[in-house]
Amino acid sequence: MQAEQVQATILPEQIDVGPVPNTQNLSFEWPTICLLAICAALWIAALALPTGWWPLALVLLIPALAQHSSLSHEILHGHPFRADWACTLLGLFQPGLFVPYLRFKALHLAHHHDARLTDPYDDPETNYLDPAVWAQMSGWQRHILNFNNTLLGRMLIGPAFGTLCFVKSDIKLICRGQLDVAMHWILHLPGVVLTLWLVSLSALPLWAYLLACYAALSILKIRTFLEHQAHERASGRSVVIEDRGPLALLFLNNNLHVVHHMHPTVAWYRLPGLYRAQKERFLRRNHGYVFASYGEIFRKFLLRSKDPVAHPLWKPKDE
Repeated sequence: MQAEQVQATILPEQIDVGPVPNTQNLSFEWPTICLLAICAALWIAALALPTGWWPLALVLLIPALAQHSSLSHEILHGHPFRADWACTLLGLFQPGLFVPYLRFKALHLAHHHDARLTDPYDDPETNYLDPAVWAQMSGWQRHILNFNNTLLGRMLIGPAFGTLCFVKSDIKLICRGQLDVAMHWILHLPGVVLTLWLVSLSALPLWAYLLACYAALSILKIRTFLEHQAHERASGRSVVIEDRGPLALLFLNNNLHVVHHMHPTVAWYRLPGLYRAQKERFLRRNHGYVFASYGEIFRKFLLRSKDPVAHPLWKPKDE
């Protein structure tokens, strides 16, 4: 079924984000720059290890690549530099290989149209499907998607499944003449070539580096697993996970996801203070979609789906 043939029954609403703190008063932000430097240092250290030390290289690379992906999310939202061209230059080099920065930026900013959150067609980051599409799938396809809707499945097969769907979709767009999509991938290639060349100069096997890239994506799937839920109101679709542990740092406080969606220009290190100052407001805003920690999420959803693959609130236009 084509996207233009269906329409969500979810009612869009005007998003009242309230006062947005001013985080753009500096031309650069030291916390973000320092974290980028740490990631670069870990990455360089991993490639500098001698032959046979690849297990330690993985220990260094996996969190560094995951953290860099979170930092890329910060970059596209205008950090650590005020100038967009400077952020773009910083973001173009993606050592995680699989996601072009400019493509990520375009899709993620489209995702920030909150009235479209979880829309199977208009939200580029959703995992929900149109029920009509789901009904036409074979049994083995449904089994794969149901497994992917558990936390374990999202971590094991989610990176491969998501990347394949992403690349397949972009190839179709390029074939239809969307030159901007092609340009995003072309500008991504020099960074890929540079990364692979540097890996080839190191003692680290290429397969180990690719494994680290996959594992980093797997960790990031923990964050995106239940960031959004199907809800009749846009305000009830973004989660709060009140975690202050290492995953919260690795995800740059995007576990406070409703805070980020209401204040997308606020830097990562300001989100916890903003949440603490207005906790009741945020939880009222997202209709109590809250978890205490990532430990709670692992206990509840490691082997169980949090919701169906088919969007439970989606209906054809004429229904």
